[in-house]
Amino acid sequence: MVFGGIVASPRSTLSPLQALELARIYLENACKATDSDIALVLCHDTEVSLSQAKRSAKHADDQPARNQIGVVYIQLGKQLYSRGHHNEAKTSYKKAEKLGVLVQEYDQKHSGHGNTVDPNQLASKPIVDTLEVDPSPVPSKKQQKQRKDIATGPARVFQKNVRPPAIGFKPPEPDTRLNDTPQLASCLALLRASPEAEEILDSAARDWLQTTKKEQDEQDRLKTLATDVVRAFKRDEFKNANAVTEVVYLAPILESDDFRYLLKEFYSGIDQSGLLDIHQLEGLAQLIQGADPGYLDSDDLVKILGLLSTRLRDTHQQSTTHLYQLTMAVSRVLDAMADTEVKGLDREIIHEPLSSYLDGLKSSTDSYLVYQAAYAYQALMCVPDNETLWQATLRRTGKVVKGVSGLVSAVKGLDLNGFIDGLKDIQQGLGASEVVQFVKTAYEGAASLAESGQGFFECMKEGLSFDRKCAWYSALRGADTLIQEGQLADFRRLVCEAPCRRDPAFQWGVCQRLGAIAVDPMWDMETRQGAAEFLGEMYRNDDEWGDQANVKQWILNTLIQLSSRSEGDMKFTEPLLEELQKDGDAKKQGLYRLSREHALCANPSKGASPVLGSPSLLDRVQERPDVEGNLRQLRRQRLKERGNAVYIPPQAKANLQARDDARFPLMEKVEEFLSGDQKVFLLLGDSGAGKSTFNRELECHLWQKYKKGGTIPLHINLPAIEKPEHDMIAKQLRRVEFTEPQIRELKLHRKFILICDGYDESQQSHNLYTSNRLNEAGEWSAKMVISCRSEYLGTDYRDQFQPGDRNHRSNISSLQEAVITLFSIDQVQEYIDQYVSVHRPLWEAKEYRAALDMIPSLKELVQNPFLMSLSLEVLPRMVDPGHDLSATQITRVALYDQFIEHWLERGKKRLGEKNLSSQARSAYESLIDEGFTQNGIDYLKRLSVAIYKEQDGQPIVRYSRYKDENTWKGEFFSREEEKQLLREACPLIRNGNQHRFIHRSLLEYGVALAAYDPHDWKEKSAPKSALSRRGSASSVSSSVGHGSSEEESFINEQGPGLRSPLAWRYFVNDPSVLHFLEERVLQEPFFKQQLFDYIEKSKCNKGWRIAAANAITILVRVGVQFNGADLRGIQIPKADLSYGLFDSAQLEGADLRHVNLRGTWLHQANLNESRMTGVQFGELPFLKQKGPVMLSVYSPDGKSIAIGLKSGKISVYSTSTWEVHCPLDGHSSDIMTLVYSPDGSQIASCSKDNSGRLWDVKTGECRHVLNGHGDWVRTIAYSPHGDQVASASDDNTIRVWDVSSGNCQRILIGHTHVVVCVAYSMNGNQIASCGYDRMIRLWNFEVGGNSLILGGHNDCVRKVVYSPQGDTVASASDDETVRLWNSTTGECSYVLSGHKYRVRDVVFSPKGDQVASTSDDMSVQLWSVETGMCLHSLLGHTGTIKSAMYSPQGDVVASRSEDQTVRLWDVETGSCLQTLIGHSESVTGVVFSPKGDQLASSSEDMTVRLWDVASGVTHHVSRGHSGGVVSVKCSPNDNHITSCGADTAVQIWDVETGERLHTLRGHTKNVFSAVYSPQGDQIATGSFDSTVRLWSVETGTCIRTLDGHTGDVNLISYSPQGDLLASASDDCTVRLWDVGSGECRSILIGHTRLVISVVFSHDGRQMASCSWDCTARLWDVETGTCAQTLSGHRSVIRQVVYSPRDNQVATVSGDYTVRVWDVSTGDCRFVLEHESFVDFAMYSPNGDLIASACSDTAVRLWDAGTGECRNIFIGHSKWVIRAMFSPQGDLVASAGGDNTVRLWDVASGRCRAVIRDFGGSVNDVAWARISDVNYLVTGDQEGSVRAWELTEEGDLYRVKLRWGSMNTVLAVVNTSIQGVQGLSPVNEKLLKQRGAVGEPANILREASKKVTALASVVSKLKAASSGTVEGHIPATGVSVEQLEYRAERAKDPLLRELLAVVVRDIHGSK
Repeated sequence: MVFGGIVASPRSTLSPLQALELARIYLENACKATDSDIALVLCHDTEVSLSQAKRSAKHADDQPARNQIGVVYIQLGKQLYSRGHHNEAKTSYKKAEKLGVLVQEYDQKHSGHGNTVDPNQLASKPIVDTLEVDPSPVPSKKQQKQRKDIATGPARVFQKNVRPPAIGFKPPEPDTRLNDTPQLASCLALLRASPEAEEILDSAARDWLQTTKKEQDEQDRLKTLATDVVRAFKRDEFKNANAVTEVVYLAPILESDDFRYLLKEFYSGIDQSGLLDIHQLEGLAQLIQGADPGYLDSDDLVKILGLLSTRLRDTHQQSTTHLYQLTMAVSRVLDAMADTEVKGLDREIIHEPLSSYLDGLKSSTDSYLVYQAAYAYQALMCVPDNETLWQATLRRTGKVVKGVSGLVSAVKGLDLNGFIDGLKDIQQGLGASEVVQFVKTAYEGAASLAESGQGFFECMKEGLSFDRKCAWYSALRGADTLIQEGQLADFRRLVCEAPCRRDPAFQWGVCQRLGAIAVDPMWDMETRQGAAEFLGEMYRNDDEWGDQANVKQWILNTLIQLSSRSEGDMKFTEPLLEELQKDGDAKKQGLYRLSREHALCANPSKGASPVLGSPSLLDRVQERPDVEGNLRQLRRQRLKERGNAVYIPPQAKANLQARDDARFPLMEKVEEFLSGDQKVFLLLGDSGAGKSTFNRELECHLWQKYKKGGTIPLHINLPAIEKPEHDMIAKQLRRVEFTEPQIRELKLHRKFILICDGYDESQQSHNLYTSNRLNEAGEWSAKMVISCRSEYLGTDYRDQFQPGDRNHRSNISSLQEAVITLFSIDQVQEYIDQYVSVHRPLWEAKEYRAALDMIPSLKELVQNPFLMSLSLEVLPRMVDPGHDLSATQITRVALYDQFIEHWLERGKKRLGEKNLSSQARSAYESLIDEGFTQNGIDYLKRLSVAIYKEQDGQPIVRYSRYKDENTWKGEFFSREEEKQLLREACPLIRNGNQHRFIHRSLLEYGVALAAYDPHDWKEKSAPKSALSRRGSASSVSSSVGHGSSEEESFINEQGPGLRSPLAWRYFVNDPSVLHFLEERVLQEPFFKQQLFDYIEKSKCNKGWRIAAANAITILVRVGVQFNGADLRGIQIPKADLSYGLFDSAQLEGADLRHVNLRGTWLHQANLNESRMTGVQFGELPFLKQKGPVMLSVYSPDGKSIAIGLKSGKISVYSTSTWEVHCPLDGHSSDIMTLVYSPDGSQIASCSKDNSGRLWDVKTGECRHVLNGHGDWVRTIAYSPHGDQVASASDDNTIRVWDVSSGNCQRILIGHTHVVVCVAYSMNGNQIASCGYDRMIRLWNFEVGGNSLILGGHNDCVRKVVYSPQGDTVASASDDETVRLWNSTTGECSYVLSGHKYRVRDVVFSPKGDQVASTSDDMSVQLWSVETGMCLHSLLGHTGTIKSAMYSPQGDVVASRSEDQTVRLWDVETGSCLQTLIGHSESVTGVVFSPKGDQLASSSEDMTVRLWDVASGVTHHVSRGHSGGVVSVKCSPNDNHITSCGADTAVQIWDVETGERLHTLRGHTKNVFSAVYSPQGDQIATGSFDSTVRLWSVETGTCIRTLDGHTGDVNLISYSPQGDLLASASDDCTVRLWDVGSGECRSILIGHTRLVISVVFSHDGRQMASCSWDCTARLWDVETGTCAQTLSGHRSVIRQVVYSPRDNQVATVSGDYTVRVWDVSTGDCRFVLEHESFVDFAMYSPNGDLIASACSDTAVRLWDAGTGECRNIFIGHSKWVIRAMFSPQGDLVASAGGDNTVRLWDVASGRCRAVIRDFGGSVNDVAWARISDVNYLVTGDQEGSVRAWELTEEGDLYRVKLRWGSMNTVLAVVNTSIQGVQGLSPVNEKLLKQRGAVGEPANILREASKKVTALASVVSKLKAASSGTVEGHIPATGVSVEQLEYRAERAKDPLLRELLAVVVRDIHGSK
């Protein structure tokens, strides 16, 4: 009775002892059982009862009972062990140990019982007496945790519930078309949402819902749309997967009638289809799964299940996928039936057949199908059938288990505890007969099972029940509900705590669900990764999840499938698999390998969301046109057109000014742009850089990634679109055959990525983004990638691409740009490999590489991708790889010449092989007879000219036969046979009616060839004009007459004359055409002569002025110099002479209107009477002051600028006239700070006179004097509202003043030293101050007290500034750091460390996201405020940088330095945009104008210079060095000059002509020493790369490299005989080299520090060296021994030099002395004292004098015999670097840091000439004398080498620039501008400031003369009007009609008006 009572009771109600007694009874029966299966079932019941006993004991805190339970677990384990179930026994022992009962203790007490349990003992002896234990032991925390029968799960996975995944919802506007069905479903779901659900909506959805609930019409419209979609589904004939997907979206939100209508449609479709429709089947399953519970009744489900059961039985020879989907549908129906508690399912008709069929699926080889069948069977078990209780009792025994519906309701009610308890009831209620016998396979058995044929499938099948209920089904149903609701934390808990969690079937189901989460992109990535990690934890942790091999293999198979998915977003599974591969022991690792080798079938479930069709059902009901079909066709077409082209991914830099080495992958940058917020990406690059190729690749890349409904890539060839500034997207879509309805659809509902190619080719000036109104309301939604050639753009090019109105642009970052860089060496090699592979040319890759290596000029050309393709095409024709190629010169134009010829010859061959008609064949033969190639070239030239002439260079020609046959287009595109043949043979492409060259550059080549074709000219020399003699300065210095008749007739006979494109079109702004013409000039002397003749002809015929402007532009660009040229009367309007050299040129009467003269050298030029209207100098006049300028500041509106002087004077200038508006006099000492009030009406100033002042800007009146400080006032600042100013003083205080009254409102005391800076916060509530006391103080202004003290700096704090937002304070300190502080809390956010010396200044960017700091270490650092990281270190200044300033737009930083320059830096790239050179002293201030278009810099040189930074700097061709020139040396015969400096190249120049003979390349670092051999045939160079190189002067090739030094080579010297070479190095040695062999003869060791200089004696027997060790040494050349050590200097010795007679050496030292030593004794004979550092010394040619150059600005002459100072030359304003005697010794040339060279008369000491306008300090000078003409050659810091011709004129020397390698500054010293016409007042002032002389013509005076002359004409015309006969005026012979016409066309308004008066008077008289 007791047993029956216990068994009849629910286990959950039993006490611990009752449950324990039940377990004992089960175990007793198990021990007695003879049948092993029955015994195992009873053991399982024992286990279940013990689990209940544990839970009850835990709740009751009954420790004695838990001890007894542990004993029974041990007994159970022994019973299991005795029956061969060792693993289960082990598990039972572990549970006993968790309860504190150890097996060893039990065995010691019951040692006689062995491993079996006596059933009699169990029955007769109370369990409590079985083992004596402590009744109340205290378990450890670890034991307490172990006793919990739950898994812990993976750390940090599913720690919280999340929102379930959902499709992104964009609320639609009322009555607008919906984008897709998911949007409609979301709308209807929101309308049905509960009030609680509304609270969690985002603001957009909530606003939409609230609005729509008030609009019943809109609700009805949405519901009607859903109904219409369902009806459209019924009408759909095919009902494909896309249509099914669409209606399934709507199913959960349909009204009941619509849902049932849809359900019926699915039922009918499945019932009536012959073959099973898998899509409808899947749709039916999803429909039932997502249905509202009230919409499904029992009859529906029974009917559907019956249908599915029938189809399942009738499905034969179907694929496994069909069976899987059918079984899945059955599962969904059964799930729904269980939830709705359907009863009475017909057992005979449905239940039994279905269960049998599902059981039969167990034999399938598809693991997923088998598992799904088991799942369906479990669901079937939960649906009651119609059998009687008696029948059921006969069939099965045990308890009736609670239905699944109750469990699911518990989950839906968030009662997770109730649900888990329900699972326990199921587990307990199954009874002994319901226990599933699990087949468990350990790791070691996995391999043997596979070998024996019983593998994973068999193990899995044996673990699945097809004849009894299992708890795992219920647990998985609950898990599905939790996942659906996003309750992942609860899902984790359920999985870890479910009593069936060790059941393999449950674990398989969990794996399946985790895999579905991991693969579904609608979950966030963290969740997906967490799902994968959960699988990994289940694999790794055998203790918690068991060691079932089949489960582990299922897990591995799931992860392997995830990692192999093609989407590419499952990469996170790969590291996990690598980790699992190493997990466990060798047996487990063997299982991993086995799983890899025997992969299971793929999971048929889909991870990604289904894709809707096109057109969708919703599209149809909304009458939306189908666009996806056309898009697919466009996609296929564009991908096909791309084909297998050679493509090298290009590199790019951030902008035109960025360094070439700051490169990045362009495609990555564009993808970053596309994923960001910017709207326009501007792609720049030179012609042929690969812009179009990249654009096509980008388009294909985007098409390959395109998915239905996504953003559409649209490639637009801008030249092919007529007027692309308007509606270009629609025009392009029409070209690819989209209909108007489709275009409207795309405009309203789709997004685009526009790839606009060829902005420059379309001749555009419009902002296409703005003119097409992109992204405006109702307009196209698009991002734009637009390409343009760099040379096409002007200086303000960003305005042509920046989105938005230029006056209302809120964010400059909407535009991003990149510039394609040239190919790198690796890219060139990769291109060659691809080209050879794709095209199979005549050459192999190695032959191309050999040619590139051997032809120096080709290496540079092939860095351009298009030229690379041309080169590979024509190289086999141009060169023979077997010959010596080192002397071969290949130019760009030569490549095009060969390419065109090759193309035409290939076309000729192709046409010859073609089956031509008789007429075409005749025309072909005629062309062959006349020369096919030449005819083709002529066709190309004529077509190019016509395109430029008729279409202004627009490259695409649209030809319509009926409209254009009789126009110019017919000449080229008509159907005439010859034209068709030539057109087919030429490099043209056709697209419909559009024709164009295959590349824009071929059009430019064609027009350049038309301007000059070498084949068109006779091979005879042209008579040379005075302009033309080769390259020499004299070639343009002689008088050029008006041209002889012989010359004129020659041009008319030979040249194209006015028919040349150069004569009718300006090419000044077409750099690509100019480039071709420039190369022609360098190759063809005849063309060069022709250009000179054009200039000459313009003097007397204005019809040549366009040709002359083009000609002189080309000549200047190729480096032709017009020094001394006779250019009187030339007419060159609009020419570009920028950076040209016109020293002493005669330009009198020239037409220079609108000529670009930026940086032009016009020294001593004659511009008298020339016309200069609109001329551009690129500079503004500086503002000259009467003392050093301390600072300048613009007013807020930019209309005025205030300048403060060291004297205390302040001047306010108007920026419109640049005249002084008002002087502000009052201060008596240095102005320290100037600041405008916020409204610009006042100026506040402070001074070293201890006062501040407030000034009225309008009147100049001093409103208030702020007295009170006791020391200097360093800073003054206005409050944001302008009602207060705060001043900081050296008296350690801050004073706050009232602006209206001038009264001191408060004194802020706290600093203990000088207060350097004060600043207001943005809201004016706080003041920040800093000073010498190292502290920053934040003063709460409203309270007036010391709010915060910020300590941290350990030296003086020089600057404090608030961020624009006011939340951050930045400070700069002498401790080399910048600190960022929180202005509210005072906490230090970051310490910005990176400077090496004190930090002078810190400033925030306008957005507050950056700070810039300046330092004595000559760097500017840009820092991120958010991260504290250094973004860029800006290097380039050579002196302390005092301050920096951001431009108003924040894209540029300006820095000022003691090196006399201002530099502009690009914030994004850190590159230097410009270096502004002009000041001659330290720059004291720099400030941007409010608009950012101008910059003012102030200096101690008493000027404020105004820079036009908006216009940028015109690019100019430089023949000079890329760094400063430090050495220039003449060859022994004076005909050559060699120069070297701060770059790696050495240049050789012709002294007379300036022609660069050779550039010596090979060194890898700076070359600071280059000398000629005594014979002049060699040059030796020493470099910082530690090598010495010997070069041939004749060929420019490197003869040999001398290696051996381990430090920089500072100086080298040839022996007088030229057989030896000495080199001095930083490695403290001097090396002596044999010039012939290159061997090192000896190493001279003795100096202890780096050796600066070495020199041979004149007889070659001795050498002298000097070092930083303060000594000089004299060495015996023969032996290499040190003869003398010259000691005495107290500092570094810079130079050592022998006297001409070798009896003395002079040493130059940093100790302010030159010492003269006796060579024989080593004694110091004289010490020549100076007042500062001595940089250089030189003996006179006769050895009597020594000249020394000193930093004290003086040159001194010393008597070499006595040491007396003979003379001191004073004139330089800065240090003197060189003092060089002339060869005759009568002159000394001195070069200084003041950017001048002076010539001194040795005898008199007078300065006989000053050479000015160098771009930097002059570092070296050299004398040369050729044909009795003295030349002085200079090398300067700007990188320029110049040769000056010296002519003695009385007491002075006339200095004329012979030639220069480059020029960067405007030079107009002594330039005559007398009578110049049209010169603006601003430009006149500029020229006069720079030294121009003369008075330009006065505009008013000229106008007065014109009026007088016209008045005279008018009076005569009036007098003659009375005699007018037949419409003519007798006095003039001009008709009245002609006069009227002239009046209308007159450009001069005065003339136009006077002529009109005359006409009116004439008509009146008549």
